[in-house]
Formats: sequence, C-alpha cells, structure tokens
Amino acid sequence: MASVDELWLVDFGDPCPGEPAAHRPGLVLGPPDTFGPDFPFVILVPLTTAHRGLSLHVEIEPGEETGLDETGYVQCELLRSINRRRLMHYLGRIDSEASNRVTSIVKTLLNH
Repeated sequence: MASVDELWLVDFGDPCPGEPAAHRPGLVLGPPDTFGPDFPFVILVPLTTAHRGLSLHVEIEPGEETGLDETGYVQCELLRSINRRRLMHYLGRIDSEASNRVTSIVKTLLNH
C-alpha cells in the first residue's frame, strides 16, 4: 500500500503538545516493501507548512509529482510509527535528492 518516499495525507488525530495534529501530509520512511502489504504499521514523518528555518527540516516544493498544494517542510525530528489505517490517501512522491537529505538527517538523529 504505502511505500518509502511517498507522501500521504495522514490522520494524526488529537496531539500532545508539540506533536502533529489533524490531517496533514506525512512522508513514509518505512518499512521497505519486503515486509509485505499486510504489515500493519508505517514509519513516517509529518510535514508542516510553517517555515521555521531548522536544519532538521527538508523543504518539499508543491507540484504534480509531490501532490502538495503549497511548500511543505519534512519534520525529521518527529519520526513516528502509525497504523496504516491512519493513511487517508496518496498524494505523491519526493525526489531522490530530498529522500537522501531526509535519510541523512534521520540517521544523524538516530546516531547512525
């Protein structure tokens, strides 16, 4: 269903302070397709439209490929696992350059 580097509209529900809320785009980071379509969870990071100038955020331009209506910023520090049922609908994909930047930041955050 959802694959790495895809953008989906996600129902994040009610948040605790500082967490993403409601319906917003999320970037799928895993698991890889080898886990199969029945694996119940996806690992992702939310996007925000607020430009905060943080080095942890990766800018994603709007367009047909991404499915975004406005510029979004991948919030790499908010990595989380969610049930696939929270994925509302597919938006698009990020390019390989953005994917590499996100991967590098997440690896740094995880001390890898």
